[in-house]
Amino acid sequence: MARFEISDDYLKRFLVDLLETPSPTGDTEYAIGSIESELQNLGISTSRTTKGALIAHLDGLRDNAPKALTAHVDTLGFMVKEIKANGRLKLKALGGIMWPTVDSQTVTVSTRDGRQIRGSIVLENGAAHVNREAPTVARTGENLEVRLDEITSKAEETRFLGVEVGDFVYLDTRTEITPSGFIRSRFLDDKACVACILAALEAIQKSQLTPVQRTTILFSNFEEVGHGGMDSLPADLAEMLVLDMACIGTGQNGTEFNCSICVADGSGPYSKNFSDRLRNLADKRGIELKPDIYTYYGSDGSAYWRSGGTAEVALIGPGVDTSHGYERTHIDSLRDTAQMIAEFLIDE
Repeated sequence: MARFEISDDYLKRFLVDLLETPSPTGDTEYAIGSIESELQNLGISTSRTTKGALIAHLDGLRDNAPKALTAHVDTLGFMVKEIKANGRLKLKALGGIMWPTVDSQTVTVSTRDGRQIRGSIVLENGAAHVNREAPTVARTGENLEVRLDEITSKAEETRFLGVEVGDFVYLDTRTEITPSGFIRSRFLDDKACVACILAALEAIQKSQLTPVQRTTILFSNFEEVGHGGMDSLPADLAEMLVLDMACIGTGQNGTEFNCSICVADGSGPYSKNFSDRLRNLADKRGIELKPDIYTYYGSDGSAYWRSGGTAEVALIGPGVDTSHGYERTHIDSLRDTAQMIAEFLIDE
């Protein structure tokens, strides 16, 4: 049986707080600060990297085979690409946005001087009573625009509000936890895994156990654009465990109710020996760890290896439905993922 009591209340509280803190890739300071504060409350020392990522430092009983964990706090999002003649905004996607899923969603434009301006993403000439093609036209970055909830019908009026090209635009997450244990929200990728790490650390602290090896935890902030995974990690790592969402869909082995282990993705297989050790550990502790392969997927582990990292790499994470859209997982999956993290840190 698993040795740690994961607090569902702690996990859900921290996850909701983090989901409600915008952190599109390139604009993650507030979310990083939130994680930093929580780690300090747990008595864990931290530092920042030059790129703005957060490092947590855990002492271990030994340091002959140091370990690392990583999860990313950056999410998908937008920047203002153009202020149109009608005062509305054209967007640049940050990461793999699925444009059809953001039609009619509400957003906040964050200006350089600190204003937070509300609006929504709508189809150009989107009235069904005016445009016969509106119900069927494909939604893309070229025909979707931000309609600001301000009195503006000209580019200069929008600029007078403080809006400018390059401002970040935050999607509302629409977070909800149901009585049946489902968590629905945008950006469970990868804030669910960040919350699982914190819940695992909290459980280890309550157990008064010490990680076996000196451990570095990287909360990366550029995963969605491919360069988060090698940020200031020690050169002497033996193992790096990546925490990222597990893909759910046709042909996949994982579910929303389980932690999965990705044995291979679009960049190739992960470390077989390390993955097998984790699967054996899960069997020993009664955790149903689902092996799976993600064809259209990459991670900070891939980036770590591409940039010269020499540690063994494995990847686990909770099952998340409709990734990069309006996502959903279940508390069972999060709890098992947190259990796996705690067991990994304590395992010989």
